[in-house]
Amino acid sequence: MQSAATPQLYHLVSLRPKLQNLSSKSQLFDLGSPFCRLRMNSISGSGLRPLRAVGGSSSSSGGDDGFVTLIEYVGKEGIHVKDDLVVLLDHIQYACKRIAALVASPFSYSLGKQTGLASVGSDRDAPKPLDIVSNEIILSSLRKSGKVAVMASEENDEPTWISDSGPYVVVTDPLDGSRNIDASIPTGTIFGIYKRLEELDDLPIEEKAMLNSLQSGSRLIAAAYVLYSSATILCITFGSGTQSFTLDHSTGDFILTNPSIKIPPRGQIYSVNDARYFDWPEGLRQYIDTVRQGKGRYPKKYSARYICSLVADLHRTLLYGGVAMNPRDHLRLVYEANPLSFIVEQAGGRGSDGKHRILSLQPFKLHQRLPLFLGSLEDIEELESYGDIQQKVNPGYEV
Repeated sequence: MQSAATPQLYHLVSLRPKLQNLSSKSQLFDLGSPFCRLRMNSISGSGLRPLRAVGGSSSSSGGDDGFVTLIEYVGKEGIHVKDDLVVLLDHIQYACKRIAALVASPFSYSLGKQTGLASVGSDRDAPKPLDIVSNEIILSSLRKSGKVAVMASEENDEPTWISDSGPYVVVTDPLDGSRNIDASIPTGTIFGIYKRLEELDDLPIEEKAMLNSLQSGSRLIAAAYVLYSSATILCITFGSGTQSFTLDHSTGDFILTNPSIKIPPRGQIYSVNDARYFDWPEGLRQYIDTVRQGKGRYPKKYSARYICSLVADLHRTLLYGGVAMNPRDHLRLVYEANPLSFIVEQAGGRGSDGKHRILSLQPFKLHQRLPLFLGSLEDIEELESYGDIQQKVNPGYEV
């Protein structure tokens, strides 16, 4: 589904960023200088709290400031995952750094405006060169890791078999929200990681690639999203809580800024496209009318916040509570709903299709779509209590 122009576009952004090879981050600035104090104050003022390593361990770039990097955290400093998974995450984080540089580059505007490629979905969701380049960046990194058997991507009709010996399966939405890139709206990358189903190894490649990719979300061993905005933030879970890391552009490291994200049990914000109010079912309209009047179970009026970028809307919801939703059969179960629901549940929230827990669903198609409701546990439970909240008609819009 990629055009002949794709290779040239890929080479346009394939240069590896050149970071200075410094033996210590302290060489960048004197830690006591006014500039450094301002830099650290701005971090703490934004709610980001770089955390120091246990025992004053150095960072991956050899520094002595004691901050914990993503690779340190998943190794000896934090949850201590298997070495194979550490290697895979190192390659995934590198891919996401390249995508972060891509979406912030002068080339992103022209790439984002180009269309004309074949699509696995509607014309509104047709992949653009920016999506294809991001997809190629991720695929290249997964190949080089040597740890992935198969990759399933929103940008490809079928899963891509990579290696018979790879222990992991990766599902991904390489660049969510890319159709608004020319307006500098935040975008994101979503991915989920499963173990390869070894019992399928003797099947034909096409069959075992598909079955490995259609695992239930309950079998995820890790999931993450990367938000490309004013900061580049990676939120990840390995099934024992949700952590966030912020990219330090001066060193190229993702630095641990929140070791345990906890979504509030109830928020005061709902995120949905209100323009489609009259297409909604009665139950959803009643819920929205009730909470924005302050007549729900929580006696305060709710506010609406909607970016129309799934990762951005979810990230705000994860921090402040409330509900982020798309009531139509629009979002992909494999690439979006499962990984994001795993992240939200590990932060104390809930992911639902309006009737069922997302992670309990068994995918039957690679590009299967469904309604998605993510957010605070009490908010989702109240929303589900209205019953009829899935939008089954879509007049005036392409499906």
